[in-house]
Amino acid sequence: MTGPTLAGASLNGLCPRCGARTLFAGVVRFSDRCRNCQLDFKSSDASGGPEVFLILIVGTIVAGGAIMLDLRYSPLWWVHLVWIPVAAGLTIAGLRVGKAALFYQSYRHKAGEGRIAK
Repeated sequence: MTGPTLAGASLNGLCPRCGARTLFAGVVRFSDRCRNCQLDFKSSDASGGPEVFLILIVGTIVAGGAIMLDLRYSPLWWVHLVWIPVAAGLTIAGLRVGKAALFYQSYRHKAGEGRIAK
């Protein structure tokens, strides 16, 4: 098996074929293709998979943290505004990792449309 590991590709936005840091063109937007090996990234369709799990995970962290903070310290209401950047940061970081991991796995396992055997 050549190329990067799942953890390396997911955390660093690496191309699953050659390992170049070319997967993302923006914060969470895929490039069209790898500038190094020309692998087509447009074929990836995450279909909302990472987002669904991310909503549940980030929601649990933020809601749990807000409840624990309120029960333990009873701060003024505006102190809870800290959860807005925390949620945004966790969401952006999680989207990058989730989308990269899903693309890596679909490339490694040659995922494609289902076909009925005849």
